[in-house]
Formats: sequence, structure tokens, C-alpha cells
Amino acid sequence: MGNCLKSVSTDDISLLRENQSARESSSSDQLGPPPPYQETANVPVYYPSPNVSRPASQLTEEEQIKIAQRIGLIQHLPTGKYDGSKKNRECVICMGEFMFGDPIRFLPCMHIYHTDCIDDWLMRSFTCPSCMEPVDAALLTTYQTNTDGF
Repeated sequence: MGNCLKSVSTDDISLLRENQSARESSSSDQLGPPPPYQETANVPVYYPSPNVSRPASQLTEEEQIKIAQRIGLIQHLPTGKYDGSKKNRECVICMGEFMFGDPIRFLPCMHIYHTDCIDDWLMRSFTCPSCMEPVDAALLTTYQTNTDGF
């Protein structure tokens, strides 16, 4: 994978330094910690629909059921460890190369992804990010793979 970033010029560096000093001076103006409503708790955020995100504590019962069903379906997708034998060398979600032993998940369309990457993706959209095939119960019942080598 190539580097798409241009080299940093001296003008860019001076802008970065000015911006950093402005942030430091503005942060020193604040007294004490921010108000409690700005603190982030360890409350998981779920996506009941693709463009809507809410903390788990604010989901309706119907949304909680939908999320639980989705988690159940995701858990039934086969997983394995990357061994270098697959054609795919890169997770298209995080753009990171697969390393030997990385945990991966197989979709019914036979695309593979890092387990954490695809699990997060599938919580938002139940389609393959590469081919846009739906990942649903009908596909799961017909999916067969040999993951003995993983």
C-alpha cells in the first residue's frame, strides 16, 4: 500500500505550530474539568438503523430486540485465523494488511475481514462492504465452508 500524503512544507509546519499554540492557549483558559454532560461513559453505542446511533440505555425495546437478533446472526458467521492462503491480503474496512494469525470472519459471499472490523460494520449495515450482498439468515443457512485450516 502506497503513501498518498504529500511531503510537509515549511509553510505547512508553521501553520501546524500556530494551530497547536492556539489550542494550548485556549485550553489553559478553561478552569477545572468540563461539565458532567460532556464526559463519555462506557455505555455502548448501537446503530438501530444505518444513520442513527444511540447509547444502549436510550434504545426502545423494539430496537433492543433488533440489535440482539443482529448480534445473534453475526455470531453465527464463521471465524478463523488468517494463514496467508487467501487471495485477499487486506481488510477493505480498515485498509490494514492481514497478518498471520489475525482473527478473521467469513461472509457467505466468501469475502473475509478482520473480525472486529466486520462486526462493527454489520451492526450498522447487514451487507458485505465489498459486493453489497445482503448477509441474512437465508444466506447463513446455505453457507458452507471448510475452516479447518484456520
